[in-house]
Formats: sequence, structure tokens, C-alpha cells
Amino acid sequence: MTEKYLKLDDSRRLTGPNLYGSKAGAVIDVLISGYQHQAVIDYWHSELNLILKQLAWTTETSFNRIFHGGASLGFTAPIDVLYAATEINEAAWQRVVNHFTEKPQKPLKQVIEWLQQEIAKEANPALIALQQSAQAHQVKFLSDDDFVSLGYGASCQVFPIRQIPPAESIDWAAIHSIPLALVTGTNGKSTTVRLASHVIKTAGKKCGITSTDYIRIDEQILDTGDYSGPGGARTLLRHPDTEVAILEVARGGMLRRGLGVNQAMCAAITNVAADHLGDYGMDTVDDMVAAKFVVRQALDKDQDLILNADDAGVVAFAQNIEHKIVWFSWFKNNPVIHKHLQTGGQAVYVDKGIICFHDGADESAIVPVNEVPITMLGAAKHNTHNAMVVVALMFAMKIELKAIQKGLTTFDSSPQNNPGRGNLFAVKDFQVLVDFAHNEHGLAAMANTIKHMPAARRLVLLGQAGDRDDELIKGLVKSALLAAPDCLVVCELEHYLRGRKLGEIPALIEQYALQLGMKKNQIIHASSSLAGAEKALEWAQKDDVLLLLSLTQRDEVIELLEKNK
Repeated sequence: MTEKYLKLDDSRRLTGPNLYGSKAGAVIDVLISGYQHQAVIDYWHSELNLILKQLAWTTETSFNRIFHGGASLGFTAPIDVLYAATEINEAAWQRVVNHFTEKPQKPLKQVIEWLQQEIAKEANPALIALQQSAQAHQVKFLSDDDFVSLGYGASCQVFPIRQIPPAESIDWAAIHSIPLALVTGTNGKSTTVRLASHVIKTAGKKCGITSTDYIRIDEQILDTGDYSGPGGARTLLRHPDTEVAILEVARGGMLRRGLGVNQAMCAAITNVAADHLGDYGMDTVDDMVAAKFVVRQALDKDQDLILNADDAGVVAFAQNIEHKIVWFSWFKNNPVIHKHLQTGGQAVYVDKGIICFHDGADESAIVPVNEVPITMLGAAKHNTHNAMVVVALMFAMKIELKAIQKGLTTFDSSPQNNPGRGNLFAVKDFQVLVDFAHNEHGLAAMANTIKHMPAARRLVLLGQAGDRDDELIKGLVKSALLAAPDCLVVCELEHYLRGRKLGEIPALIEQYALQLGMKKNQIIHASSSLAGAEKALEWAQKDDVLLLLSLTQRDEVIELLEKNK
């Protein structure tokens, strides 16, 4: 018999453009079992609308999205009362639960009075007035719990959220914006952002970037950690040294809070694959594609949305949007590229080994693939994609061709330039590639890279955290074996067991590797990533290629390789 329940799983503010639209608001994720989803949603709508009417919030709009086992339910709200908006949503949901479980309802008058008190405590009319004035003056506006700011970079003005000056006292003409791009996707975001930053530096400008590793302006790292969400965007855009900004935009931040900015100059989606499925009701790759396309909410229809023509899910979703698209592909004869060029569209592609940009009228040869170091003479096809994304971004941001060419050909995948992403080492008389690819898509890209590198023999080091299910572990092993390795080093990640027993994940990896055709004498076990790297170096001989997928102890592994050069 199906268990019956109605549960509140998560309640949060949406502070910027998001999966449901361009406006801020509040959303709850609810779990539904034993009840008809649509009946529950319809009743929530009626209760929410009743509450909003009583509060005189009649201009806000509601939205919902059904997912496996539940739904996301929300509505738009003024930016100064988003915490109160979450209380409104939760109050409406509680009335839904009470109705379906036949529990007594709290008097609506009592609920409304309490909500009015919460709204009054949070309301900030000066913030709304400043937001409206910024829109009227076409000035960029950012706000959070503590501060509100106008403009980006050197001219940015920041005020405490409760000490906002009158709009008429602000010198609006002295406040300016800066070029800003957004980069999202399952894999390739960080490499793309770092390469773009290097090109912009080559053009003589100070580029600020946010990423999952740090927030950086030019060569100065402001702080380390995951800054791929709205907080990192605000910090970077308010900094006086930022002249150009490239933001890595991760799925989690977009789904949790929305985008950190309302407007950008251009945006790119590198690719979309199965990763983090199940979070925030994202059950399928198609769901994840929709989540990545949130970046288009920050663009006007005539601004460049840079998309992967080799990604079927991205191509399918793009059929239903109205934005200006710049496609990129490994192949000039990709049907999407071919059709796009016939209708005057823009694209980046590889033709006869050369990365080319087509502006809709003329083709420009940018640089041979083999002269872009991160492509490893074309073996790293995923980095060819990333380089093409950067070409499209730079043309959208009006960076001159010579700077693009020089930037692409002078950026390598050293640990200094691109930590943890395809770091190539010449160790003695063999080569070692270090990467922390952690999903099937990324791991397959790295495996195919070493498969296309000349090698006497190949080795892959692989380990995984315990929170991956058995099928996902099997998929990761299958991706790793695309390299056709002569040796598989399986390492334990002892501090990431996450509910598994010691040795359980390595045993699974070995089991699946044997099922997929490897022999037992080709598999070596190690107690950690570092121990696995040491065993890999002991195994290696002249002209071998090793792929070390070091999810832990990355710095120690790199130090080991540096010592053995």
C-alpha cells in the first residue's frame, strides 16, 4: 500500500532570475505521496491566492513545477520582503496539509495578521525606491541582506541596506557598468572562465572571475572556495579593480537562489550531462538542460547566447527560445551549424583543423587547434569545445582578434593556470595527466583524451565517494575504460565513505572493471589517491601515459609529480 504524506522538503528565497522567470520570489519543494499531485497543487494555488489577496499582493504571479514524488510551488515577490514571502508560501502549504489530512485550520485572520507583522518588520521602501530609480536610469543594481549597490567595478557605489540615500541625491551619470559574461554547463565551466580571463588580460584589461575554486581579479585571488553563486558575483562586481567580469554559474546556485545578476552582455552553456540528478526536483538530463538555460534570463533577445551544437539536449531545448544564438561545434558540417549559417547566424567551428568564427556573412580563421595548448594537439576534444566557447564570448565582448589569438595560444593547463583540470606533466620519460573529473561525462572526456595521445601503455587511477549509487559507479568505470587502459589503479577515499564500508567502493570498481573486460592482474589497489599515484609512477615506463583522477590529495599528488620530473 502506498504511504500517504504531504511533506515540506525545502523553502527558499529566489533573489534573482531563476528557473521560473526573471523576477525574485519564494519557492517551496514539497513531497507528495498517496494524493493526486494536481489536486494538491490546485488547492495550494487557491490558498495562496486567498492569502495574497488579503495582503494586497495582487500583482504577484504564482508558478509550479511537478517532479517525481513532488512539486515546486512558488510566486514572485518584492525584493525587500523575500523572507516574509517564504513565510507566506509555507503558511499556504500548511493550510493545504491541514485540508488533505483533515486537521483544523488556524483562523485565516490570525494567519494574515502574523504575516502582516513579518512583512512590516522586513519592508524597506527605500530599497524599492532605489531599485526603481536604477531601472529608470538604466544603472545596474545588486542587493543582498546587508548591502545594496549601483553599477559595477570602479564606479560602483555600495550602501548599507538600512542606510540608503534618497535617489535624487545620487549622481547617476557617474555610475557605469562593465562587460559581463556568464558561463554554465555540466563540465568545462572553470577552464572556459580561466581561458577567457587570460585572453582578456592579453587584451590589456583586468578581468575578474568567479569559480568553484576561488574569486580572482587579474592575478590576485581574493578568496578561495566555491564562489559560483550569487554571493561571489556580487563581491566581484562591486570590487573597484574589476574591469571585465566572467562569472562561472553553477547549477546549485541557480536552483537555490537564481542568478546573481539581472543583466549580462552574453552567456554560454558548455554542455549538459547527468550530474547531481535528484537535487531540487531535477530528475532527468532534460530537467538539467532547462536549469542551465536559466542564464538566458539575464540576456536581451538580441544578446549572444552561446550554445553547443554537438549536445542533443541543448539543441532540442533551443528550438523553443527566441534569443540570438551563436552555435559552436567540432564540425563545420554539423547540421545545426549548416542551417544556422544559411540563415545568417553566427557560429564557431573547426574546419580543416582550424578554429573558425563565422559572423553570419564572412568566415574568419582564428587559430589552428594544435596551436591551442589546452587541446593537447587536438587529443583533448573537450578543450577544443572550451576554446570555441571562449572565441564566441570574446567576439560578443568586442575583444580584438589579435588578443584572442595570442590568448588562446599562450594558456596551458598547468596547475598554476588551471588547477585540477587536465594538468599535463612530463615525468621522466612518460606523461601524466591529472584531473578531478567526477562525473561520467567529464571522465569520458579525459579517458578519450589519453586514448588519442600516442602511448606505449595507458593507466587510469580511479576512486569515488561513497554517496554515488552502484549504477553510477558502474557508469564511471565504463567511462574510465574508454581509455582502454593497460592498468587500472583503484584507490580508497577513506574520508569520503559517506555511509559505505571501508573497501566497498574499490571492490565495486574492480567488480565492474572485470565485468567490462579487464583482467584481475591489470588492477592495482591503493589506500589513497596519493598512494595510488605512487604506485602508478612505479608501474610507468618509457612513453606511457597515465591519467590520475585525483578527487582527493590533489596538491600532494602534484607535489609528487613535480619531485619526479
